[in-house]
Amino acid sequence: MHPSPLPAHLTKHLPLLHYPFRNNNFLLAQQNDGFSTGTALWLGAQCLSAFLAENFTSRNRLKVIELGSGIGLTALAMSSLGWDVLATDLPHIISSVLAQNISRNLTRLSGSIQIQELDWTAELPWDDGSPGVTISTSSHPSSASLPEAGALSPPFDLIVTADTIYTPELIQPLLRTLHALSKISVVPGSRPPLVFVCLERRDPELVDRFLACARDPWHFHTEQVQRKKITKAMEKSGLKWQREDWDDVEIWKLRWEAETQAHGQTAT
Repeated sequence: MHPSPLPAHLTKHLPLLHYPFRNNNFLLAQQNDGFSTGTALWLGAQCLSAFLAENFTSRNRLKVIELGSGIGLTALAMSSLGWDVLATDLPHIISSVLAQNISRNLTRLSGSIQIQELDWTAELPWDDGSPGVTISTSSHPSSASLPEAGALSPPFDLIVTADTIYTPELIQPLLRTLHALSKISVVPGSRPPLVFVCLERRDPELVDRFLACARDPWHFHTEQVQRKKITKAMEKSGLKWQREDWDDVEIWKLRWEAETQAHGQTAT
C-alpha cells in the first residue's frame, strides 16, 4: 500500500514526486525555481483530483479539457478514470514538466490524454462562428496520447482548472476562455458543460472579484461545493491531512447560463 500523498507545500523541495492516486502511482517531475508557479504541484490539483474521482459520474466516456494543467496531476487522474483529457498550458510549462510527466505515466491510464498549448490572452482555432469567440491553440510537438486517441476538440463534456486564480490580470482572460469553451461545447439537446474551478482563498478580494466577474458580465451560474463533500472525497482518496493543511481550498461549480436541455451527466 502506498503512503498518503503529502500536501503540496510540504513537497516543493522534491524534484520527483511519487504520487499515489487510487490504484496508480504517478511519477511527477516538478521545478521550484521561481520562474513559474505552473511547474510545481499545488493543493488545488490534489483536492480537485480527489473530488472529481469520487463525485463526478457519467453514463458516457467523458471528453474533458483542463486549463493550466501544470505538472499534470489532475489531467493524469482524470485519464486514469477512463476519460479522454486535453491538458493545456503555456509552452514553457509543457516543455519543462507537463510533457514529460504525461509521457512517463501513459501506461497507467485507461483513458486517452493529449497536450496542447493554450494562451488565454491570445485569440482562441476552434470556432463557433461568432465574432470574438474563436479559440486559438497550437499542438505542441511533444504532445503525448494513447495511440488509439484521435485529436480532442470541442464539444467538451467537462471543463476544469485548478490553482489558476492568483493574479488580477488573468481573471478576464481565464473567464473569456471558459465562456468560449462553454459556448462551443453546447450541442443540440444538451446543457453547457460543467466547469469546476479549484482555488486557494489566499486573497479573498481576488477570489470574490473572479466570482463576481463570472456572474456578470460572463453569465456563469456559480455554486460553491460543500466542504463536507470535499472532505469525504479526500478521505476516500487517502489524503489524510490536518484541517489547517488545506483550510483555504475551495471548489466552485460554474455553468454558462444558456437555454438548453439536460445532457445526461451528473455532478454531486
